[in-house]
Amino acid sequence: MPEGDTVHQAAGRLHKALAGERLTVSDLRVPRLATADLTGRSVLEVVARGKHLLTRLEGGLTLHSHLRMDGSWRIFAPGERWRGGPGHQIRAVLGTASHTAVGYRLPVLDLLRTSAEDEAVGHLGPDLLGPDWSPGEALARLLAAPGREVGEAVLDQRNLAGIGNVFKSELCFLLRVTPWLPVGELPDPERLTALAARLLEANRHRPRRTTTGRPDRPLYVYGRAGRPCLRCGTPVRTAQQGDPTRERSTYWCPGCQSGPAPAPAT
Repeated sequence: MPEGDTVHQAAGRLHKALAGERLTVSDLRVPRLATADLTGRSVLEVVARGKHLLTRLEGGLTLHSHLRMDGSWRIFAPGERWRGGPGHQIRAVLGTASHTAVGYRLPVLDLLRTSAEDEAVGHLGPDLLGPDWSPGEALARLLAAPGREVGEAVLDQRNLAGIGNVFKSELCFLLRVTPWLPVGELPDPERLTALAARLLEANRHRPRRTTTGRPDRPLYVYGRAGRPCLRCGTPVRTAQQGDPTRERSTYWCPGCQSGPAPAPAT
């Protein structure tokens, strides 16, 4: 699942493959960009902002993409068979003489002036892996709504950018609070932002995300519903949190984490 760590990795791969090269292929397969042609422009850089990717091009243009749940960018050498899904799932192709970047299942793809990037990402809070990271600013944004549930607050990219469902559940476990605890009731709120930054930084370059440091069991609670907690042995529970129209499964250990939680399903 793409979160801040994997999006920064994707930006690094795209930058290494495309930056400094001139585009020889440009194919943006969304209706509003069907006539846009970026051929001949050099790629200046590819950077991540939270969960957003910004491909900056010569001439003051930026291709903005977001991976959401299952989007991806794949890099291929000349003549290499593209792998990543069927052709109808391809939303963008950017090619140079040495590499081709193919964007699969991209739910967000926009072309904008680089000077207007704030239209796409200006609402975001401090990026946990970015040069603008400020734990104090992130904490102030979180505590501005003290009655909001921790799990919902850390997912709100306007507070701090980069956390998704996986890190939400793991962060709450490590803080020993349920994701339904109000932010204002955190016993040590400064620890939340510090730990969130440590988790993402530790996974910035890892091919497989982990919060436990154990390759056989990389995560404490996420995806472990019904299995014993790695710390106390209590079965891990799961429930939906927040907007019911979005798939946001939350995992927690009722033995290790204190605070409000949904009643067990019957």
